[in-house]
Amino acid sequence: MTAQILAAVIFVGMFALIIMDKFERQYVTLGSAALVLVVVFGICMHSWDAITNALNLGVNWSTIFFITGMMIMVEGLGKSGFFRWLCLSLAKATHYHVVPLLVCFMAMAAFLAMFIDSITVVLFLATVTLELAQILCFDPVPMILSEVFCANLGGAATMCGDPPNIIIGTALGYTFTDFIQNTGVIVGICFVFVLIFFWLCFRKPLKASEAARPADAVCPAPATAIADRKAFIADVVVFLIAVALLVTHAQTRLTVACIGVIVAALTLLVTVCTNGSAGVKDVLRGVDYKTLLFFIGLFISVAGLEQTGVLKLIAQFISSISGGSIKAVIVIILLLSAVCSALIDNIPFAATMVPVIQSIAATQGMDLRVIAWALSLGTDLGGNATPIGASANVVATSVSAKSGHPISWGKY
Repeated sequence: MTAQILAAVIFVGMFALIIMDKFERQYVTLGSAALVLVVVFGICMHSWDAITNALNLGVNWSTIFFITGMMIMVEGLGKSGFFRWLCLSLAKATHYHVVPLLVCFMAMAAFLAMFIDSITVVLFLATVTLELAQILCFDPVPMILSEVFCANLGGAATMCGDPPNIIIGTALGYTFTDFIQNTGVIVGICFVFVLIFFWLCFRKPLKASEAARPADAVCPAPATAIADRKAFIADVVVFLIAVALLVTHAQTRLTVACIGVIVAALTLLVTVCTNGSAGVKDVLRGVDYKTLLFFIGLFISVAGLEQTGVLKLIAQFISSISGGSIKAVIVIILLLSAVCSALIDNIPFAATMVPVIQSIAATQGMDLRVIAWALSLGTDLGGNATPIGASANVVATSVSAKSGHPISWGKY
């Protein structure tokens, strides 16, 4: 009982500190993990097995390896100019008309987020959008908001887009195809409505800004984004290989961790061949190690709740109020996930809820997949509700604010 209370208090404290955003979140989760290992498992439970289980089984190493590999690939794509080239090419294809560009960027955000972490997609798109907004004289905020919504939507469609889906997919052994066939269909319907909504909301002010644009405004040619053509082509090939491996990993039986390692190795090989060892150092330096440490600390903190039985109590509570009805469980998981993900980062929430839904499915004899899709959609779509609901939202609003275009909660 003491161990349960301590594990719960440590976890709630970690959540509170993440929400307050006073300290870097990797330090918060690592501090929480250290307290769980020392205080809960060591002092209270006197269990060395609990410590080793938390480090070996509690940490979802498949997620860590996969995200690391994709980060390295994306860093290579970014340095070769792929994202900037893609954005400038779309701007040229739309003849620099802002409303068609809005639609194109929304579609591109959703598509790229199906294969690349939505945080990375939003980071690159928001940066290029701000550059285009300065050249073409339009307000970048509507476009950045639309990119955030569509990136989170696209990420919800597959297991490798949004971090919550990566956690759910790797923990429960679901494939890229499993997500596409279930969450992908719902996301496709949502995307149509989101596209119409943003078009109706912002077409008039964007057209007005285009009409007031100076006649001498000149946008850079797409070719200027490519510093090294050979590196650019090679990195795009690596990206296409990554997509092919992800789509077919159920058939090839390659784990997502293995795919992450393959993609990282190919990217580093390309970098060595085109830019030498200095280029490799630049790519590795660009990897977001803070996020990886955040995940490791988070998984250990969740393991504290799991091994002390707190998550089982939560599962029993949800089962009792649902009356054993799977329809009621789906509604509860959807609403709980959506509301919680609107108020707190959806990554730690998803990591917490995965063992909870496993327990519900096991004890109530329910189909785990159906509950998993409810959790995925609730966390991913609910994360769109506020500026802090998903990591992509935080990144986009921060980039916009630094460039002199703050996005308040009210505007969001």
